[in-house]
Amino acid sequence: MSTSPLFPGFDGLMTLSRREGVDIRPTLLRVLTDLYVQANTHSSDEERQFVELASRLIDQVDDATRAAVRGRLAIYPATPAPILRKLGLSPAHADIPIPLAREIARPAQAVPADKPPSEVERRLAANLSMQPKDAAEIHDLFFRANSSERAAILHSLDDTPLKASARIPAARAARAIETLEMAAFAGDIESFTIELGESLILPSRVAVEVVNDPGGEPLACAARALDMPSPVFQRVLLFLKPEIGNSVHTVYRLARLYERLSERSALVMLAAWRGSVMAAARAKYRPALYDDERQRARAATPGRPAVQSGSDPATRTGTEGSRR
Repeated sequence: MSTSPLFPGFDGLMTLSRREGVDIRPTLLRVLTDLYVQANTHSSDEERQFVELASRLIDQVDDATRAAVRGRLAIYPATPAPILRKLGLSPAHADIPIPLAREIARPAQAVPADKPPSEVERRLAANLSMQPKDAAEIHDLFFRANSSERAAILHSLDDTPLKASARIPAARAARAIETLEMAAFAGDIESFTIELGESLILPSRVAVEVVNDPGGEPLACAARALDMPSPVFQRVLLFLKPEIGNSVHTVYRLARLYERLSERSALVMLAAWRGSVMAAARAKYRPALYDDERQRARAATPGRPAVQSGSDPATRTGTEGSRR
């Protein structure tokens, strides 16, 4: 059977699932169904392949997944007849007209008021030069933001005059992508993190932060900086971490973000990640001035106590005292 254009690498994923003991069939069926219902029409070849793949999975998944897929396909007008019968659904009769309600008049659209710029937009519009302090500011701002704010930050970075990092050499990137995909299939997060840090020249602390981020946007930036193909990135999302791979909504959100993410935005963010480490190192190892030790010693030296009036002078000893 030829590979389905709706879900590239399907047969390879199924083989890996049987070999590694990871049951991804429920997730694959959900993803395959969502991909199919996104289009209004399909070619005969696409319909045939969907029927073949979905029929194999419907009999192999749990009841909850089968019910969710049944609900999606019950309201989709172009669901193939074999799938309808397999799910116990009645096909719609084209010869029975469906009564249509009267068109609802659209209300007049109000002119939207000018929305004040957000903090993210104001700070990125400041024409930052990529100094270590600014790099640390962008790094912290990105990791503190939510999903929508991160998308806005990445969109803004594409138009800023910030200097981006150099592209990763193609040969090095190709080897890294292959290694990262194998580590993701095996669920080896430690090896994945080490390879990502070495290929992008990132310190281990930043690499761990990128991989362990629960939102997944930093991982998308790192993959785009390596020019990872979209199908490979989607497979990495499915296998690397269960909290992302088991959520169809998260996988699609990150896949859409990855398609819109430009290479320049990813390389600018990569430069910010590298520069933030320099800022942290400068703060930790602040250079001392030449007279710092002298100033500290001077401040720590106690003053000479003054002689109080009425006190006896110190007794002098020596040759002159003996003569007296």
